[in-house]
Amino acid sequence: MLDARYPGRIKLLFILLICALPVAAAYFAFHSWRPQQGTVNYGELLQPRPLPDPALQSVDGRAFRMSDLRGKWVLLQVDSGSCDQNCRQKLYYLRQIRLTQGKDMQRIERVWIINDNGTPSQGLMKEYAGTWAVRDSGGELLTGLPAGNSVRDYIYVVDPKGNLMLRFPSDADPRKMVKDIARLLMVSQIG
Repeated sequence: MLDARYPGRIKLLFILLICALPVAAAYFAFHSWRPQQGTVNYGELLQPRPLPDPALQSVDGRAFRMSDLRGKWVLLQVDSGSCDQNCRQKLYYLRQIRLTQGKDMQRIERVWIINDNGTPSQGLMKEYAGTWAVRDSGGELLTGLPAGNSVRDYIYVVDPKGNLMLRFPSDADPRKMVKDIARLLMVSQIG
């Protein structure tokens, strides 16, 4: 054992021990400790993929294609033309999320895909002016939207290159949606 006859060796061993502890701790942490994987996004990230781009028609008779909105972020919902309370709430969320982005709101477009023969009321169209109301009763565009039970259960986000990349549940927390969209606009170099 070490005793008082070797004070230099005791100091040397103490110094080596102090230097070896961080290396041993790093080795242990690297091989056995796994931090929890957290995400900062609220919405569900999807595997990015381009949406189909069929020729559609807006409710006012104009020709429409999703490619017309390239270069913009698109908030997209699918609902009936008769627009029940859930549909109206999603339209409200889309409008408010866009408005809360301030100077960046010009980078966002809103699209309402009508997947039946219902016709939105004039009052509703006036209330949500600026939202593209487009008919796709044939479902050509809808084939590109992933859905659990129904495409009406989600609000989708399409990036400026035309790729579907994020979705929110229809009853999502709008404050968290605003944060996700603001983060996308902040880090995006396009759109």
